[in-house]
Amino acid sequence: MGKGKDKFKPRSSLATRAVHAGEYPKRYADSLTTPIFQTSTYTFRDSKEIEEYTKNNKERYEYGRYGNPTEKIAERRLADLEGAEECVLFSSGMNAITTTILALVHSGDHMVITDDSYKKTLEFCKLYLKRFGVECSIVPFGDYDALEGAIKENTRFIFSESPTNPYLNVFDLVKIKEIATKYNLLTLIDSTFATPLNQRPLEFGMDLVIHSATKYLAGHNDILAGVVLGRSELIEEIKDLHRSLGGVIDPHCCYLLLRGLKTFPLRVARQNESALKVARFLEKHPDIDRVYYPLLESHRHYTIAKEQMKGGGGVVTFDIRGDLQRARRFLDSLELCYIAPSFGGVETLINHPATVSYYNYTREQRYELGITDTLFRLAVGIEDVDDIIEDVDSALRKSRL
Repeated sequence: MGKGKDKFKPRSSLATRAVHAGEYPKRYADSLTTPIFQTSTYTFRDSKEIEEYTKNNKERYEYGRYGNPTEKIAERRLADLEGAEECVLFSSGMNAITTTILALVHSGDHMVITDDSYKKTLEFCKLYLKRFGVECSIVPFGDYDALEGAIKENTRFIFSESPTNPYLNVFDLVKIKEIATKYNLLTLIDSTFATPLNQRPLEFGMDLVIHSATKYLAGHNDILAGVVLGRSELIEEIKDLHRSLGGVIDPHCCYLLLRGLKTFPLRVARQNESALKVARFLEKHPDIDRVYYPLLESHRHYTIAKEQMKGGGGVVTFDIRGDLQRARRFLDSLELCYIAPSFGGVETLINHPATVSYYNYTREQRYELGITDTLFRLAVGIEDVDDIIEDVDSALRKSRL
């Protein structure tokens, strides 16, 4: 594949760049769609080409763990959409998170993470980092005094999600940048729930942005992928470890990711609109105790969300009235919504954290984390929103005794 500059510049709209960014002007066999380069190994024509590659930095490919043409196009497009200098893809979102953390710390370092982060991220930081001599402080989300108080001389970075799972809390990126600058720290934001359409952390001065591309970016519940974006020098540090750990994404997944990216602005815009409508409906429903959605006026971070986000995303979290048995009846009465733990795809999914994600926790442990018996996370798809509302409303009515 030949080198060349993108035809579509950053001044083009996000929707246009989602279709075209990252492509080379001259494409293999004049194909419109980026091909799947289904190979693990790349050949050299002769010894001169080897020397040009090893000694003169000729741009080409050698082995699949170090890069693939389909992967490179996907990385270029993602970097363009996020406004990042550089990007690296991984085989999953968790692989992106763990590799990034390990790449940025050394034995004796310290990091700060908020308590509303994804439970597997917290588990990695609490249980595994200490094996490498790395300390981790977990602070309450939104308590910026506690966050600043947790910073030590050996603190390397601050990590958080925004919005968070499942309560969709929103980090004040301006405030966290001020704290990080004061102590010369890096900032890492998992922005999976927002996507580059709804929130752009790099524009607020964050150093690195992470996405589980499995979710909205790919958008069809058919691949696993993770991505880290930011300044070139930081991404290069992460890439070095990435090549050693080997958590590479395969070319076919990159192809499907590219396909999903072409429609992600359309999908997310639809999910923003539908989720807000669902949230407003639930907030007035007699069987609902509370609804959590960033762009509801009742959300505790509504003001921050309005300032930082273009849309609230496709996830609505809510507590129904009743007990665990009522929650089970509600779940079993749904017809359109699939019971599943993910989000961001075209199908509407619903998750009951108490019995799916936290099944091995005691009730007391769950409630300490805010995971009640009656809490649900609805991941709105692209179906007709009235059909989604009717399904949820019907299930709520059927679940009454």
